[in-house]
Amino acid sequence: MINEPSVDALVRKLGSEEEPVSRYELCILIAKRTRQIIEQMQSTGATELPGKQKEIVLACQEVMNGKVKMARD
Repeated sequence: MINEPSVDALVRKLGSEEEPVSRYELCILIAKRTRQIIEQMQSTGATELPGKQKEIVLACQEVMNGKVKMARD
């Protein structure tokens, strides 16, 4: 279970008052970024992330730190 960052904090980080982000949109974004991280690891031959961190946790932290943004059509 991911406790930090919280889902509510991630939703607030991605959205705004004018354009709020749903939990579903957050889930899709995190899933896509997690798949990208796994593909990058496979292409470099890495077996695990530093500190035995999970890929999904890294994706959530990247969103919280502003490294990953959501593009809307």
